[in-house]
Amino acid sequence: MRPFRADRHGGGVHARFEAGEAEVLRRFAAAAAERAERAGSETKDGAPADPALTRLLPDAYPDDPEASAEFRRFTAERLAESKSQNARTVIDSLSGPARPDGAVEVRLDGAQAQAWLRALTDIRLALAADLGIEHDGDEGDIHDLESATRRAVYDWLAAVQEFLILAVPRAWRR
Repeated sequence: MRPFRADRHGGGVHARFEAGEAEVLRRFAAAAAERAERAGSETKDGAPADPALTRLLPDAYPDDPEASAEFRRFTAERLAESKSQNARTVIDSLSGPARPDGAVEVRLDGAQAQAWLRALTDIRLALAADLGIEHDGDEGDIHDLESATRRAVYDWLAAVQEFLILAVPRAWRR
């Protein structure tokens, strides 16, 4: 990976992902989009059963289930739509032509960079829920190769997100 950087001439950010990295991002973004679409229909009447959906669409009023259900009824579908669209922006921007070595160049404008940041947050929240990560410093439930791999992806996405956060202000300062 060549981390996100501000374009030299301003107005955007860019990064390069190796073929395997791009595939991991696509796969997790697709799962986030599917989860968000499912959330929009599953959560209208009450809190979601899936712990990851609970993190993505938390209760607005944790001490008042009735008020939370009412709030969710009016907001869940639109919020889920937005989360799905953010994930699809990640997928779309990784779907351009690959370089001869298989790497994928990504160039983002301001709106796309914001969608990436939101999608990366959603993906990491879902991974944290799946791994049992509740607070900073938690290691999560790492008990096999799959959970160890998911934890490695969680940590790698934190780095991708940090590089993007650092590049965004520089891109529009020029």
